[in-house]
Amino acid sequence: MASLLRLSPPTLLSTSRPCSSPAKPPFPHQPTKKNPPRNHRQRVQSSSFSTFLDLEPKSKPESLDFDIPFFNPADRHRFDVIVIGAGPAGLRLAEQVAGHGIKVCCLDPSPLSMWPNNYGVWVDEFESLGLHDCLDKTWPMTCVHINDNKTKYLDRAYGRVNRKDLKLKLLSDCATKGVRFHKAKVWKVDHDEFVSSISCDDGTELKADLIVDASGFSSKFVEYDKPRNQGYQIAHGILAEVDSHPFDLDKMLLMDWRDSHLGNEPSLRPHNSKFPTFLYAMPFDSNLVFLEETSLVSRPMLSYTEIKKRMVARLRHLGIKVRAVIEDEKCVIPMGGPLPRIPQSVMAIGGNSGIVHPSTGYTVAQTMALAPFLAETITECLGSTRMIRGAPLYHKAWNGLWPLERRCSREYYNFGMETLLKLDLNGTRRFFDAFFELKPHYWHGFLSSRLSVGELFMMGISLFGHASTTSKLDMVRKCPAPMARMMGNMALEAI
Repeated sequence: MASLLRLSPPTLLSTSRPCSSPAKPPFPHQPTKKNPPRNHRQRVQSSSFSTFLDLEPKSKPESLDFDIPFFNPADRHRFDVIVIGAGPAGLRLAEQVAGHGIKVCCLDPSPLSMWPNNYGVWVDEFESLGLHDCLDKTWPMTCVHINDNKTKYLDRAYGRVNRKDLKLKLLSDCATKGVRFHKAKVWKVDHDEFVSSISCDDGTELKADLIVDASGFSSKFVEYDKPRNQGYQIAHGILAEVDSHPFDLDKMLLMDWRDSHLGNEPSLRPHNSKFPTFLYAMPFDSNLVFLEETSLVSRPMLSYTEIKKRMVARLRHLGIKVRAVIEDEKCVIPMGGPLPRIPQSVMAIGGNSGIVHPSTGYTVAQTMALAPFLAETITECLGSTRMIRGAPLYHKAWNGLWPLERRCSREYYNFGMETLLKLDLNGTRRFFDAFFELKPHYWHGFLSSRLSVGELFMMGISLFGHASTTSKLDMVRKCPAPMARMMGNMALEAI
């Protein structure tokens, strides 16, 4: 679900209105054909299915053809804000801050490179942000296969982000608002009382009142003061040309928890029963589909080799023969754990800031939504005549991104992750069977990080009421310790 694509990722208002696909097809060279009947299955020898792991992706890394304003070394090396990273988080924050008249520079070793991973989002999230035109395909409904005998159909539209359109839009907004770019890797960040400096691998040194790290999970500039006991979402995905597939073209497959594909795989089935994975699928037409085998959350991280083996077995069972791989990706998303130390001299946004939904892995839509709030806080400090700098600036920026209510909500989402870590395949099935029986306001809000702390607790009570007897016993046996930690952490946050 990697915001996983996502899962921005991978991430559980009123029922969203079904949304039709945009006029422009995501892959115009692909013919659209009638999807085969749902019971269609193609039987071939198993050896012919494993070869997709060895297929070379057709798509190669590319750079965008766009004229961005680069930093001129002859100009003054001083900015109000420096943003490290030209991913979705970095570009969104840069254009939002610059829109308030703040002088911004964005550093990235390759600012025009395409982002490698796919992003899937709920359509209503991008519509609320004015980004619906950055979706290249939408599905009016989603579905979840709980097991072989039960499927949930969800009346909430889902979309695939057109990475090129989104990046071009953000780059264009940055250029229009005066953001400068510098093509370099950051080696070191130093701080004085009121100014910070960045040393780049090309020898350039830049200074700013505030450094914002949006370089992702591997950042070395954001500090933690607590053990990082994270969970991990890991997935292997391919955008593939296939002979056929069994998916309905008007539905996005959010989760397939069935394990019948492992009936003849004695080496895989026991481990999957304990540490389950699911299939996430986006059917574009009858011969083009994005497929991703995903471990929702594990600790320690599930083996990537194991993920791929399960995917091979699943596609074989579904009768999906891959003719060509257009794109492939390995998605690893650290989830949950503590927030970075608040405050600190380097601000953060994106994967290294704690924004990733701890229970689902969704991050892209949440980052797009929170960047304007952080930008307003930065502007209140640097755009005022008072010019709040140094420690007061860092305090305001970090607490602008993570006010008390949002920190407490995140503790609840962490509780959700810790609960999921304790569930085996059958427990996970029972959990999602009850979860998607909740009122749309609750499950929509949970997946999109929209619920208040009070609403989250009410959702938990409702979830317990919808759960089966066995699932209630699971909760009673496995939830007390994570719940106690959540309540303790909330109390500490409130002090």
